[in-house]
Amino acid sequence: MPATPPPQTYRVKSFGCQMNVYDGERMAELLGAQGLTAADEGAEADLVVLNTCHIREKAAEKVYSDIGRLRREDGSSPLIAVAGCVAQAEGEEIMARAPAVRMVVGPQAYHRLPEMLRAAQDGRRVTDTDMPAETKFAALPQRRRSGASAFLTVQEGCDKFCTYCVVPYTRGAETSRPFADLIAEAERLAEAGALEITLLGQNVNAWTGEDAKGRAIGLDGLIRALAALPALRRIRYTTSHPNDMTQGLIAAHAEVDKLMPFLHLPVQAGSDRVLKAMNRSHTAESYLRLLDRVRAVRPDIALSGDFIVGFPGETEAEFAETLALVEATGYAQAFSFKYSPRPGTPAATMDGQVAPEVMDERLQRLQAALQRSSLAFNQASVGGPCEGLVGGRGRREGQWPGKSPWLQSVHFANEPWGEARIGDLVRVTLVEAGPNSLHARLLAPVAA
Repeated sequence: MPATPPPQTYRVKSFGCQMNVYDGERMAELLGAQGLTAADEGAEADLVVLNTCHIREKAAEKVYSDIGRLRREDGSSPLIAVAGCVAQAEGEEIMARAPAVRMVVGPQAYHRLPEMLRAAQDGRRVTDTDMPAETKFAALPQRRRSGASAFLTVQEGCDKFCTYCVVPYTRGAETSRPFADLIAEAERLAEAGALEITLLGQNVNAWTGEDAKGRAIGLDGLIRALAALPALRRIRYTTSHPNDMTQGLIAAHAEVDKLMPFLHLPVQAGSDRVLKAMNRSHTAESYLRLLDRVRAVRPDIALSGDFIVGFPGETEAEFAETLALVEATGYAQAFSFKYSPRPGTPAATMDGQVAPEVMDERLQRLQAALQRSSLAFNQASVGGPCEGLVGGRGRREGQWPGKSPWLQSVHFANEPWGEARIGDLVRVTLVEAGPNSLHARLLAPVAA
């Protein structure tokens, strides 16, 4: 393959979870440090990075579809790199099926993008899906730009081995980033304008480390240290596992004002038999009792979860147990999916694969129940004041979208006496609720 002129512009397109969004941001920073600039909206880029997710079925087919759409009218293509979990799991096949792809890089190796890019410019096709012992974060550039809300990956990988999940195979074993590195990155994000930081991890509450005095701490200790940063106003974390929800972390929800009253704690199903087949290592009852402990210290907490319908062998009676758990919990929001077999996972070869039409019908019923739950939570919020963090501009002039402390989408308009700006923390009254968002009235900016 002939040599390629050095690219001048790039675009990173990320799919899937918030950790992929974070990885995409870091890859963009890495490319920017090499002198490339982000392509303007709607303009062609010299280099396109497809940062993939492998959790759902047909994820790889979506990659090939996106690669095809990048072909130009003259038959040429930009430099294409496939990154993320699909790259990790199916890198060799991608190289074989898609000649336009010049680079394949896994989620633990993207810090090597610059040297891979140089090889691709020399006409080579390169793959790097190693999981090196050294941390990739030390090789990434320091963060110098941020919006009002920013992501910060603190933990990667998973040791839980749920039978439906590819994450242990694509992200590796659970590892925690060092305390000092996280405090330094959070300080830089706050200096760059971040008022809110969301701590990320495949099992974020499995994070462990040593604080500045050498004391062993868990995620609650990290949160308390971050709360001491004056410029930081809000802290969130996701995604959690019930097994790692310590009493110290529960207590932090009562004791740390900057920790927002929101908890995303996936359960996946309401049937104990299904949970055991999933290797979830908790029961529906133990999950509900855990939520009781959290609510005991933070009664106003908003709860979020993940659900899979149609896991192999799931009966109608077992699905009804999931609906009962939803009713008992009262979720503020939740994510629900049809089971999709992932190659190489134990569940993919289990007996009792559920028919697609049955999964479709169950998912509709589950989502209807979750929507009712979300609407009830939002309606209960109406009439109360809260702080909203303005994250962007609304569709119409003078309208603003924001996020409440409970991670609700809140929309409000400017008032004759004052206007909001992106990045403001404002005081609003919630006046009308739907299942997915609330309308509010602007009261006043929140004093710094």
